[in-house]
Amino acid sequence: MNTPTNRRDFLSSASAATLGALSAGYPTTSAAAAAIAKAKAASLNSTADTVIVLWLAGGMASTDTFDPKHYTPYEKGLDPKRVLSTFPAIDTAVDGLKFTEGLEKIGAVMDRGTLIKTYRAADLGFILHSRHQFHWHTAYEPPLTVAAPHIGSWISRTVGPLNPDLPAFIDIGQTFDGGEKEALQAFHTAGFLGSEFAPFFLVEPDQAVEAVKPPAGMTDARFASRYQNYKKLLANSPIQQHGSEYQRESLVKSIDNAHRLLSSPKARKAFDLSLEPKESYESYKGGGRFGLGCLLARRLTEAGARFIEVTHGYYPFKYWDTHDNGHTRMKELKAMIDAPIAQLVLDLEARKLLDRTLIVVASEFSRDMMMEGKPEKRVKDQVNVPPRIDGPQFYGMHRHFTGAGSVLLFGGGVKKGFVYGETADERPCTTVKNPVTTEQLHASIYRALGIPHDHHYNVEQRPFYVTPDGTAEPVMELFG
Repeated sequence: MNTPTNRRDFLSSASAATLGALSAGYPTTSAAAAAIAKAKAASLNSTADTVIVLWLAGGMASTDTFDPKHYTPYEKGLDPKRVLSTFPAIDTAVDGLKFTEGLEKIGAVMDRGTLIKTYRAADLGFILHSRHQFHWHTAYEPPLTVAAPHIGSWISRTVGPLNPDLPAFIDIGQTFDGGEKEALQAFHTAGFLGSEFAPFFLVEPDQAVEAVKPPAGMTDARFASRYQNYKKLLANSPIQQHGSEYQRESLVKSIDNAHRLLSSPKARKAFDLSLEPKESYESYKGGGRFGLGCLLARRLTEAGARFIEVTHGYYPFKYWDTHDNGHTRMKELKAMIDAPIAQLVLDLEARKLLDRTLIVVASEFSRDMMMEGKPEKRVKDQVNVPPRIDGPQFYGMHRHFTGAGSVLLFGGGVKKGFVYGETADERPCTTVKNPVTTEQLHASIYRALGIPHDHHYNVEQRPFYVTPDGTAEPVMELFG
C-alpha cells in the first residue's frame, strides 16, 4: 500500500473515501458466512459488554508515565542524551511494577488491570498525528478508497446497542476547531456502515444534558411537528440527493434514534451531571473536561451505552503534543488524568460493572528526547534538540517515538495486576519482547466483545474486515 507523504495527500484520499461512502450500498454478507460468523461469536464467550476508550491525543511519552526508565533530574547544561525519564519512579499496587511520580492513584488500582508496555505504532512515513490517529481508530492505514469505520461504529453495527434509547457510540470531548480538522473528521465517522452508527458528539460533559433535551418551553406537539419537518428537510441533504438507498435509510434511522433519545426522560438523566452527588462530582472535576468526561462515561455505562470515547481532543502543540516544556506540561497532564481514571475504575467496580466494561487508555504513539520514529525506521526530525539543555523548556519528551508505547486495560476480562511486553532500559527504549500492533489491539478489543477477528461485511463486492484482511489475531495472553 502506498503511504501518503504529506497532509494534502492524506486529505485528498480521505475526502475521496468519504465521498465514496455516499454511494456505498448495504454492507452485506452471505448466509453461509453469516452462519459461520454467528457460530464463531458464540464460541468466543464475550468478556465485555461495553468499551470505554480514554484517548490521550497527541502522543503520551511512556517513559514519563507508565514505563519509567533512569531518572535524570533537571540541571542547566544537561546533555539531552542522558535524559530518559524526567520524573522519579513510584511503586504501584503490583509488586515490581513502577509508574512515574504523579500517577499514584492509577498506580493504586493497577491490581485491577493490565499494562501493555510494547504498543508499536505503524510505519506511516513522515509522522503526522492525524494519520496515526486515523490508523489507531480504524486499524487501517491511509490512503483508502473505502471510508473505513471508526472502531466504535464497527462495534455499534456488529453487536448493537445495549439500551435502544441511547446512542450506541458516544464521543466525549472531541472538537474539530484545532489543527488538522478535516483529517480528524475523516475517521470520526461510521464510513460505509452509514450514519446510523456514527458517533454522537458531546464536547462539554457538563453541558451534555442540553444536547439531549428539547428547547425550553417547547410543547410535545410542537416537538413532534418539528421532528417531521426536519425529516422533510433531509431531502435536500447530500446523502439524500447523492447517496445510495442504504445510506439514505441509515440517515433517517440516525434521526429516528436521536428523536427517541430526546423523547426519553429516563435515558436523558444519564447525561445530566447535576444529578451526581457533590462528593462524586468533585472527585472527577479536577481533571477538567477530561475528568468530567470520565464521570459522564461512568453514568452512560450505567445507563447502557455500548462504546464511549473520552478525549482531550487533539490540538497541535497542546496537551499531550509536548514539543516544548515537556516536563512541566506532563506534570499538569498527569494531574488531569490520575484521579479521574482511577475513580472511574473504582466506581465501576463498586457498581459491579467493571468485569463487563473494558477500559482502554491509549495514545497514538510515544515520545523520546532524541529519536524520531524507531531505531529501524528513523524518519525526518520535526523538532530540533539543542546540544545542551539550557532551560526547562527543553527538558522533556519532544520527538515522536513509535518503537514502544504504553496502553492500560481495565476490566472486560483482562488479567489483573498483569504486565505484557518488555522494553529496553537504555535508549532507544524500544520493544524487546512481545510487541503489540494496532491491528492486534483492535482484534483483542473485538475479542472481548465476542466479535471474531475476521468479521467482515461485503462492500463494493469485496470483503472489508474489522482489521486489514482479517488476519490480525487477539493477544490472548491479555485475558484471564
